[in-house]
Amino acid sequence: MPVIHTHVSTALSQEQREHLKTAYGKAITAVPGKSEGWLMCPFEDNMPIYFGGDDSTPAAYVEVNVFGSTVPKSSWEQLTVAIMEALSTELGISKNRTYIRYTATTDWGWNGSNF
Repeated sequence: MPVIHTHVSTALSQEQREHLKTAYGKAITAVPGKSEGWLMCPFEDNMPIYFGGDDSTPAAYVEVNVFGSTVPKSSWEQLTVAIMEALSTELGISKNRTYIRYTATTDWGWNGSNF
């Protein structure tokens, strides 16, 4: 039950969303037990994002949430590389203008109940 929620200051085309979704689907396998089959990818584009007090250059904020109590630090590190590379390649967003927040939780609802 992973979610990769992407907020970007640029416009996103359908093709760019598809490319990012595909890259995220491959990247999420760095987390033990996670796969694209359960991955949700909401995208929000054209968001005003100030980074260092400046909104004149594209920026991104990404939230990665997974069901579980712990995730190896190496998994988060692999995801950082993959997500930032995808955003840089697809949208031209510099890695130094991107933040990623990681959360693992044991509280997760789906299909009318909780895991």
